Amino acid sequence: MSHLGHDTERLCIRVPKVYDWVSRQIDLPQLSFRDLSSIGFDCEGVTGTSEDPCALYDDGPVNVNCYLSDSLGNPVDPNSPNAISVTEIVQPQGRQSVVVHLPRDGKITLQKVKVLIRGYIVVTLSDLQGSVTCVSDAIPFATVQTFFLCAPPGTTLNSHVSFFESDVNMICDNTSFSQLDISIMICLDVQMEAQVKLEVEGKFCKPRRELPTTLTCSAVQVPPQCPEIFPGDDYDLDD
Repeated sequence: MSHLGHDTERLCIRVPKVYDWVSRQIDLPQLSFRDLSSIGFDCEGVTGTSEDPCALYDDGPVNVNCYLSDSLGNPVDPNSPNAISVTEIVQPQGRQSVVVHLPRDGKITLQKVKVLIRGYIVVTLSDLQGSVTCVSDAIPFATVQTFFLCAPPGTTLNSHVSFFESDVNMICDNTSFSQLDISIMICLDVQMEAQVKLEVEGKFCKPRRELPTTLTCSAVQVPPQCPEIFPGDDYDLDD
């Protein structure tokens, strides 16, 4: 883009101002299930399981996996918006102000912000070729986190998940199901923002003119050689 004029002007712009920003690793309490019917675990069509997925191990190794999903069990990308719901819990009397001691002396008044994090996860069992033999319903998970932030009245929560990791283990007693454990870790970025109007000095701009392009076939490129050592008659490797 190019400038319309040579002199700068005073401009009024409306932008989100970040009042505070923190990042936290959240390790959810382990989800444990002893009754697979409580999560709708389904192994229909698999001969000889007797509704017990541990019987599948009689036929060889089984992969136990899990993935982030929506409420219907469809896989979702953890980086996509709203894949994991993050909302502020509105407190009846508003955000409570708390005096916090700074690491290097001094005090500051921050606000207590409670955040609800919710999502779903699905557990699958598959053979070594990747064919899914058992699948669960969408299993809900949730946690409430408390943050102390610069969050005066008028600011709103803006957050996103920067990293998501889950792990599942199925415990079998011989060939009988004993317990299913799911571990979830989330890296959450939390920002408090408000729309503000700022006066800045700048220049208006317009789109630049497109450059002309010509598509031609490129010349054949020959990789460089190493003539110092090959080909050559006087260079021998030591035995």
